[in-house]
Amino acid sequence: MIKDFFKLNNYEFIEDAPLVNHNTYHVKSKAKFLVYPNNIDDVINILKFLKDNNFEYIFLGNGSNIILSKDYYDKVFIKLDKLNYIKIDNNIVTAGAGVSLIKLALDTALNNLSGLEFACAIPGLVGASVAMNAGAYKSSISDVLVSAKVLNDKLEVVTFNNSNLEYEYRDSFLKKHKEYVCLEATFKLENKDSEEILNLMSSRQERRLDTQPLSYPSAGSVFRNPPNLYAGELIEKCNLKKTNINGAEVSEKHANFIINKDGASGSDIIKLIELVKNKVKDKYDVDLILEQEIIK
Repeated sequence: MIKDFFKLNNYEFIEDAPLVNHNTYHVKSKAKFLVYPNNIDDVINILKFLKDNNFEYIFLGNGSNIILSKDYYDKVFIKLDKLNYIKIDNNIVTAGAGVSLIKLALDTALNNLSGLEFACAIPGLVGASVAMNAGAYKSSISDVLVSAKVLNDKLEVVTFNNSNLEYEYRDSFLKKHKEYVCLEATFKLENKDSEEILNLMSSRQERRLDTQPLSYPSAGSVFRNPPNLYAGELIEKCNLKKTNINGAEVSEKHANFIINKDGASGSDIIKLIELVKNKVKDKYDVDLILEQEIIK
């Protein structure tokens, strides 16, 4: 039924789709279907069909901040990769949900626009990054976002201004309400010399290479930093570096990273996360809050 609908509408799709290359932990999992809408009208059409026929679905970005907890999902995974346009009008930049955040940061830098330098090494896509308020170096999406084009729970395309998105640290209205989907984002940046921007991005990339375990699959920082504390430091002081559960390991290079060192499953990663949380709670009475999202 779903397959016939996809074929009839000429949607690109994969049945029993391997997800190992669609999550940065490289966890082996599969989805019943993976589908790539070509435009916003396709997104609406696909969602209407799935809702009318009671099929479960998940929007999947670049998989850079998620943990796939199951070996198989009897669901439709929707990828907005084809919404990958960038429009630059003076210092106003509009990007589709499927645009790489790294590419957006580089393109704006080359156009003498500053404000997205923090995103130069964040491997997410614009849509998911807007929803989670992605950030680094004490800057985040909410600092530069003007508005987002959003598909609401009634399948209407509406515009959310920055204030409507209820931004908090790594959180937003969109993250709390999965039935709302970011389709496009508009940013206001500042004019600045391209060379100066690129130099800053380069120095940050070097720092990232020095401090993060990039030679193994991971999904970035596991926990949010508690107020006035650093999650990595707390974990390190609990002597948890190199703690390993079936191939999931607390990084020796940065304790707030869990790496997939040897074929770990999503459940292995989750078990290690729980172990770390419990150890930090026992020793410091601090409740670490997960920054990554577990897909159930």
